[in-house]
Amino acid sequence: MEERWSTRHVLSLAPDATSRKTAGRLSSPAPWSGTGTDGVAVWGECRGSGRTPYRTAVELATPAYRCSCPSRKLPCSHALGLLLLWSGSPEAVPAAEPADWVRAWLRDRREHVGKRPTAPADPEAARRRAERRGARVTAGAAELRLRLADRIRHGLADPSGAGPWEEVAARMVDAQAPGLATRVRELDALPPERLLEEYAMLHLLATAATRVDELPADLAATVRARVGYTLDAAEVLAGPTVRDRWLVLGSRTMPMEGSSDDRLTTRRVWLRGAKTGRPALLLAFGRPGQAPDLALPTGHLLEAELAYHPAARPLRAVLGTRHGAPGAGPAEPPAGLSVAEAVAGYGTAVADDPWLEGWPTVLTGVVPVRTPDGWYLTDGHHTLPVRAAAVPEPALWRLAAVSTGRPLTVFGEYGHQGFVPVTAWPAGHRPVGLTHP
Repeated sequence: MEERWSTRHVLSLAPDATSRKTAGRLSSPAPWSGTGTDGVAVWGECRGSGRTPYRTAVELATPAYRCSCPSRKLPCSHALGLLLLWSGSPEAVPAAEPADWVRAWLRDRREHVGKRPTAPADPEAARRRAERRGARVTAGAAELRLRLADRIRHGLADPSGAGPWEEVAARMVDAQAPGLATRVRELDALPPERLLEEYAMLHLLATAATRVDELPADLAATVRARVGYTLDAAEVLAGPTVRDRWLVLGSRTMPMEGSSDDRLTTRRVWLRGAKTGRPALLLAFGRPGQAPDLALPTGHLLEAELAYHPAARPLRAVLGTRHGAPGAGPAEPPAGLSVAEAVAGYGTAVADDPWLEGWPTVLTGVVPVRTPDGWYLTDGHHTLPVRAAAVPEPALWRLAAVSTGRPLTVFGEYGHQGFVPVTAWPAGHRPVGLTHP
């Protein structure tokens, strides 16, 4: 039997609150005709203000959307309304053979996705550009080390030594080191007690950037990524891939890091291989009016090939060939760790990547507790603080409501600032996403 998405997951795909509200009005059978699904796609025709109904289809694996309406939002409210109808009223979207226009759209998509990107037209010019950028980054990192040393020399409490960090961040942008620029901009917002720690980590990163050619290959790749070098998905997929049945542990959508436009969003989707046990993080990005183009339902299994970005502690990956649409995952929660084991696991990860802010972690048998000092997760023997600043307050109360004071399994990211819960598995129930609308 086809596994249909939850209402919460469908609404998490919306590009904005207005789209969610409009989709709710389109989620009844009344405006729809010719609806159907074959497990690969969902389709239907929605009656609008004109004489011709809007033809709407959603390919479920990616997902991808197609609608003849004039909206520039992606997905549009018609696609969301159709998914809500499919999710909540299975009898209104029966199993069927795709209509001709749906079949043609899916065929065109497969042909487009199957095209391989071409290599650079001039490899020698690309090499020279890379060398020039490397020289700029090295010079920018060396300048940053001097700026940090000046701050320490004046003393953290001496206002005379506190020039504008924004100016230094601009210099890092000029040096083509956007990762350094982002970390520099964050310095002005840090409390005084955390400044020395961040100065030290930033100085270590800048030092590594000036000597990146001397580092082991995996650590050098980590440093380049932290500094702001990027790899195209095609470059990553050209390397080795890992095929597995990947369990979707959870996802979060948030403003894009380092962007001044809060309408730009990043969706983080965490997976775990059923056979390999390896964690993976997929990233997708959304522009204003468009949701990120990757959405996998939490708790589902997806058989696919992933390619990992090179790193000392590989985590970020690119989704390659899929072998079918996501299907229902196991009824029981994923295997997890005790609090003590989670702390040790993060310590091992940080030994490989000193700048790691958090590591994907599944905790077993923990209870959320709210105290005057904040939120915590405890397994009865040890306790982890929750990084409340990174989690909306309603999400924490949702976690407490799901628990009802009983132990449960929780997935999230654990780092030196605390645990960020993303998904909870109450005993005997399907997973609950904590941060979706």
